[in-house]
Amino acid sequence: MALNFFFNYPGMHQLIVSRILESLEASEVAYTSDVNLPVHRSLLNGKGEELLSAAYRELEGKDDYPLLHHLKVPVQVGKHLLVYDDANHFNRYRLVTLKSALYRVFNYPWHAAYLRMCRTHERECLLSGLQERVWSGPPLARSCFGPADVPGELSGTGAPGWKLNAYNDLQYDLISRLEGYRLHRIPAYENLMIGGRLQRIDKLLLRPDDSVMRAIGAWLLRKMG
Repeated sequence: MALNFFFNYPGMHQLIVSRILESLEASEVAYTSDVNLPVHRSLLNGKGEELLSAAYRELEGKDDYPLLHHLKVPVQVGKHLLVYDDANHFNRYRLVTLKSALYRVFNYPWHAAYLRMCRTHERECLLSGLQERVWSGPPLARSCFGPADVPGELSGTGAPGWKLNAYNDLQYDLISRLEGYRLHRIPAYENLMIGGRLQRIDKLLLRPDDSVMRAIGAWLLRKMG
């Protein structure tokens, strides 16, 4: 099953992404925005297919596992891809995919932090992710994972939209690596030392302050090595 879908949260999410771009500009970093990277299915033959299929089954997916046609990436800096993850990316389903074999085959510097954030921030996901378009997701989500429970009810079939989002995150992690890119995830809950105190990146990115933008740009450069 093939697909070309990835959740795109409007409003606040897009504002924060635009501020990430501003921070790169403040540090005079050349970048490309709104990039569509084609997925070469042949790279997944064998082990890649096995990793995707296993993770999909762990989420109780039905029929064949879906596959993205493209990776839609908000920011590319050379071979580095930057993706911002808001509250809707931290829940029990993403935790399931983060525990999959993929993360034992490949090393991702942010992996341990994401495990912790998924365990500790699901409450915030429940506050932000109950809208129909997020909880139930598109028709594909229900086709893959069955009908949605009542919003907020996670004891039964739960949220097919959340499950598809978690599965797509795993696809990005695997496919970007196979395509030769380094994917850097920027979680809303990342803390930076700015002005002598730790502050959350999502809050900092909403402050139109030149010095803060330069500090964030420098931090992103360090992440990219």
